[in-house]
Amino acid sequence: MRVFYSDKYSFPLPEGHRFPIEKYRLLREMLVSRGILSEEELSEPDIATRDQIILAHSEKYHDDFQNGNVDPSAIRRLGLPWSYELYIRSAYSVGGAIASALSALEDGIAGNLAGGTHHAFRDACEGFCVFNDFAVVTEYLQRNNLAERVAIIDLDVHQGNGNSAMLGSNENAFIFSMHGKNNYPFKKVLSTLDVGLEDGTDDEEYLSLLGINLPAVFEFAPDIVLYIAGVDTLKEDSLGRLGMSKKGLMERDRMVMSECKRRGIPLSLGLGGGYSKPIEHTVEAYCGTYIVAKEVFG
Repeated sequence: MRVFYSDKYSFPLPEGHRFPIEKYRLLREMLVSRGILSEEELSEPDIATRDQIILAHSEKYHDDFQNGNVDPSAIRRLGLPWSYELYIRSAYSVGGAIASALSALEDGIAGNLAGGTHHAFRDACEGFCVFNDFAVVTEYLQRNNLAERVAIIDLDVHQGNGNSAMLGSNENAFIFSMHGKNNYPFKKVLSTLDVGLEDGTDDEEYLSLLGINLPAVFEFAPDIVLYIAGVDTLKEDSLGRLGMSKKGLMERDRMVMSECKRRGIPLSLGLGGGYSKPIEHTVEAYCGTYIVAKEVFG
């Protein structure tokens, strides 16, 4: 199993900023120290090129963000201060998502220890998301005839408004979003299939709803599944408002992965959100996804 990671996934933030940028490094360290992944399974991705990013984003938006020509109101919506390091980080994260999808097509499963940036729009940043990695991947695979039908399973606690806005008119893309009904973004963009969850939803209710709705993804007969395995549904998450346990999250992942494995559908993993306090809860839950991936795919 190939998993993509770069030290460029981290970038400088002001002290006390609410985004837990250290989680990427901590996850890599925990996966290796616990023997969940070996050093040999980790690869450095190439940075996504301008030509790749503008498959989904406008040229003006890419160039303005690269050059720091960003309106202060856009920075407020993003929630991160602009820096060139942030641009580089965002382009590397997209590069990791592309590499993971290509590796999944070869090996059945692969992952990127970043990504799931589903709030970015074609010409706008939002909600900690600069470039929409899965929108870029979808366009890249389809335009290069590597996959015709792409399904996104988005189990981050926040609805993937950017995914739906960018890919909603793509008849060969299926977007399933299961998210907090009352959580950010407060103006949702309709996905192919949306399931809104009430605050406090626990493991039993969540897994029941997932079991009811997941078959629709596979009725679409995708050539590849891109999975945003966010762990901000965890009860300890500071932004999640749901009530799931780490065990419940692992069962969620097992349901998705087992169905992909059973049907022989390649699966590419993106990290998605996680904002627990302390952040170790988030990192532990991320590790659970990769423990399940090893159990299911061997």
